[in-house]
Order: sequence, then C-alpha cells, then structure tokens
Amino acid sequence: MTAAEDRLRSRGLRATRPRAVVLQVLDDAAATAEHLAVTQVVTRAHEALPAVSTQAVYDCLDALTRAGLARRIEPAGHPARYEARVGDNHHHLVCRECGRTVDVDCTVGPSPCLTPSDTAGFAVDEAEVVFWGRCPDCTTATAAPGPATTPRSTPRSTPDQ
Repeated sequence: MTAAEDRLRSRGLRATRPRAVVLQVLDDAAATAEHLAVTQVVTRAHEALPAVSTQAVYDCLDALTRAGLARRIEPAGHPARYEARVGDNHHHLVCRECGRTVDVDCTVGPSPCLTPSDTAGFAVDEAEVVFWGRCPDCTTATAAPGPATTPRSTPRSTPDQ
C-alpha cells in the first residue's frame, strides 16, 4: 500500500487508483510549491494513469478537497488552483499579470490569523487572504520599454487589517 492510499483511507475515502494518482500529483507539486490548475492536474495524472478521464480528475479533486487532503483556491479572474498544503491556514500571493501563485505563511498570530470585527455568529476557523501584485518576472517585463500592461483582474476589496 502506498502512502497516498494510506492517507486516503485515513480520511475515510476509498483508495482508488485515480484518487491516489491525483493526490500524488498534488504532493509532487507541493514539493516545488506549485498551485495547479485542473488542466495541469489532468496532464500530470495522464502521465501516471493514461486512462483517467478529465471528469474523474475533477471528481478526485472534489473528494480530496472535501476530505481535507487538498485545498482549492480561486483567485479572482484566474482559474481555480489546487494544492496539497492543507491545515495550516496559510495565504497566497498572486501575480496580476501571469497568475503565478505563491504561499505565504500566516501574517499574524495563531489560526485563524485574522479576526473579523464581527463574526455574525459564525464559528470562524480559517481566514483566507490573497495578496495581489506582480511577480518578479512580470515586474521586470513591465519595467522594460514597451506597451503598458493592464492588470488582468481586480482583487476583491477587503477592509484594511
């Protein structure tokens, strides 16, 4: 039995080959701090399991996310991305130009590291923060002479914290 299969079973999931492969794809991406779009997960899953369908990958990602083995992030204006780094309440930096997504540890204090001014009765257990800007490559590219670039998306407005 593989480590991926053990983790699937530990979360009450059947350890199917497609789930194990998709979880391994996310684990491999975590080793290089990648945040994968579904198309990237499908491509990499096909390398290990050519018969896996795109729909099966979607289903696996959904099951892994619900079981807490994967995290789905949805930066405004960009495709959803998946990662295997879960359970630590980290946040993300997203490039407005290319969509590059980078993990950033919690900004202040214990989980959740941000406390809303009013919880409206919610039992808050996580805060999701997206910091927007331009990655080093896009900053260098926009500093070079040439046509001005326009941000591809506008971040969600949030109160200053």
